[in-house]
Amino acid sequence: QVQLVESGGGLVQAGNSLRLSCEASGRTWSTAVIGWFRQGPGKEREFVAAIRWSDGNTYYADSVKGRFTISGYNAANTVYLQMNSLEPEDTALYYCAASSVLGPDRWNYHYWGQGTQGTVSS
Repeated sequence: QVQLVESGGGLVQAGNSLRLSCEASGRTWSTAVIGWFRQGPGKEREFVAAIRWSDGNTYYADSVKGRFTISGYNAANTVYLQMNSLEPEDTALYYCAASSVLGPDRWNYHYWGQGTQGTVSS
């Protein structure tokens, strides 16, 4: 089993930033990729970004490219999501998840955290 705990959510004004953290524990050696997803009010859960531990390769949704940055420290089993230039449309519950495949397909992510709320006011 892999346990994932998100933190760092909050309320900010549009144009400002938030940094989310995801700490992994348990059988972390069994996971090659950590990704972030989000689910806004009345919306389906969508992919945001992912990173592969072994080589640092990343993958981003088009909607966040240039604004969000994913980074990770394998030794600390921690992944960060730096979110800049936030917009009200970024308001969502943000989840981190673990997978063996780098990509946006949520069905490849088998372990999920409980989520952290990010709210952007206009």
